[in-house]
Amino acid sequence: MSENEETMRYVPTTCPYCGVGCGLNLVVNKGKVVGVEPYKRSPINEGKLCPKGMTCWEFVHSPDRLTSPMIKKDGKFVEASWDEALDLVASKFKETYEKGGPKALGFQVSCRTPNEECYALQKLARIAFKTNNIDNCARICHGPSVAGLSLSFGSGAATNPFEDVLHSDLILMVGSNAVEAHPLAGRRIAQAKLKGIPVIVADPRFTPTARLADEWLQYNPSTHIALINSMMYWIIKEGKHDAEFIEKRTKGFEDLKKTVEKYADVESITGVPTERVKELALKYAAAKNAVIIYCLGITELTTGTDNVRSLGNLSMLCGNIGRPGVGVNPLRGQNNVQGACDMGAYPNVFSGYQKCEDPATRAKMEELWGVTGLASDYGVTLTEQITQCGDPIKAMYIFALNPVVSYPDSNHVMRSLQKLDFLVVQDIFWTETCDYADVVLPGASFAEKDGTFTSGERRVNRVRKAVNPPGDAKADWEIFVMLAKKLGIHGFDFTSAEDIWNDVRRVTPSMAGISYARMEKPESVHWPCPTDVHPGTPILHREKFSSADGLGTFFGLEHREPAEVADAEYPFTLMTGRIIFHYHTRTQTDRCAALHYDAPEGFVQMNVDDAKKLGIKDGEKIHLSSRRGETDTIARVGTDVAPGVLYMSMHYGNAPANMLTNTALDPLSKMPELKHCAVAVRKIEEAA
Repeated sequence: MSENEETMRYVPTTCPYCGVGCGLNLVVNKGKVVGVEPYKRSPINEGKLCPKGMTCWEFVHSPDRLTSPMIKKDGKFVEASWDEALDLVASKFKETYEKGGPKALGFQVSCRTPNEECYALQKLARIAFKTNNIDNCARICHGPSVAGLSLSFGSGAATNPFEDVLHSDLILMVGSNAVEAHPLAGRRIAQAKLKGIPVIVADPRFTPTARLADEWLQYNPSTHIALINSMMYWIIKEGKHDAEFIEKRTKGFEDLKKTVEKYADVESITGVPTERVKELALKYAAAKNAVIIYCLGITELTTGTDNVRSLGNLSMLCGNIGRPGVGVNPLRGQNNVQGACDMGAYPNVFSGYQKCEDPATRAKMEELWGVTGLASDYGVTLTEQITQCGDPIKAMYIFALNPVVSYPDSNHVMRSLQKLDFLVVQDIFWTETCDYADVVLPGASFAEKDGTFTSGERRVNRVRKAVNPPGDAKADWEIFVMLAKKLGIHGFDFTSAEDIWNDVRRVTPSMAGISYARMEKPESVHWPCPTDVHPGTPILHREKFSSADGLGTFFGLEHREPAEVADAEYPFTLMTGRIIFHYHTRTQTDRCAALHYDAPEGFVQMNVDDAKKLGIKDGEKIHLSSRRGETDTIARVGTDVAPGVLYMSMHYGNAPANMLTNTALDPLSKMPELKHCAVAVRKIEEAA
């Protein structure tokens, strides 16, 4: 029976949106995806889906999918064969490498693509061009999680699975709006609340998650370290810290204790009364098992890594690590943020966070890959690659990313991309970034290829092909295999995604035991899983931390101002974030009719007092400007944000928040300050 004559069938797979990793069934009829049914056997979402998950099939057969390679000739894009396009890519990258060496190339990997493809591209870059200039978009969401949790605990990943909140005695959420950004993780929070587990949300904005909470603590934007330091001051002063845990399992406590002594009263910094901070601190300390959940409200700042380390400090102070119902857990914003980092699409590590700088590790990888001369340096990070376009980076490969909309300071991104000699963009739709490319290559959507995504709880979930990609489009791993052959490099004789995964297992000790066969069961496997008989590791750091000496590390961290604060010229503080109906730059979700209907345009939330002073009414169009750019959007007036604070959704290319945002970087993780910048606001007067 041919594909077009097949009867209706279900193909179990993993949702392509946030990092919760919900299971779903794609409904296929006559070679087309025609719907979605929740996968009721999934222990992650238990047969439930959010609005994005329920509509994730709608973009797959969009008529504007990319279907053939495109080459820019005389300023216009024309269709090309795969041979012509890949011959051009191979020759241009070879030429650039021969002239400028490893530093002349940049590779950018998407967190929305399967592990196998992230691994294949970083392997290609490292073998063919001896470069570590490869990074993924975790750099602008959870780079500080990788850096901060690694420094505190020895591993840059969530400590506990989502379900563990049901075994907690208190849930503290900081900078996380899970109800909108991670709805099925938000459902776990709701389940915990129904069990009588108290939920405390600390956030500058009264989010839907704050509405769900038992308590909402509003603090001034970007004052997390001062707030957490003050909590720790009161816990230590009242003798509520876990002295036995601290003595046996940690180091650096005296440094922390000395630092927090200066933070007894932080109301002038955070806006939170001292008694309120003390009350919150002692509630956290009194809970037998307390879990901390955070997201981009913590990380997307120039203090992002220190913010994460502060949460690590707080959890270790009360011994809340290494058992059910505790831990420090980042909610990953994209479906494979965790996996892209795990696969070595990072400028300083191979897969499994094996350090490139370590000679023994490089020697092992060279032997297993059958190559010599792998680079040892710390390569150039994602946003720094943009800044280096033209000098020294001359050629760049952007895989399933739309930096013109999603990176900070969009004008800077566009100016930088124009400086490249050669740019390849590989995607499933024509995005704003494609306009700057020399070659555009058509990839496959999640429904059109096999592979795996790794969720925010380190669970590796299967992605299964349901239909063929359109036209001449190909699975992205196939494109990398074809390009490797054009480049004449070995180690890419893969004929399936499973072949690539087995190569991952071969070189990555923490994932050696996770086979496709073991991932057939709905619960799959959590890494680390070093052998075929190992059960996997849902909870990290049970007996010891993942650091070399087995100890967790306290850090005495000082409050720092954000890179840019409001002033007379730009008097408002702008925060950015997500809404429940859209995902990232809407490349996929805006092609779903219901989601477009529910949220067709961007908006900015502002306080009613500010709106009154400026003569702005709810629903009116307003103009926002910063030191970097300007944009127009719709005002939503209310009390969800404090006076002087604005919140803007980041999804809309026609009202781009990133025209305004700041490229200032966290010195440790190189995270740009997407969550905080100074802006001015004015009402747009109607033409007479």
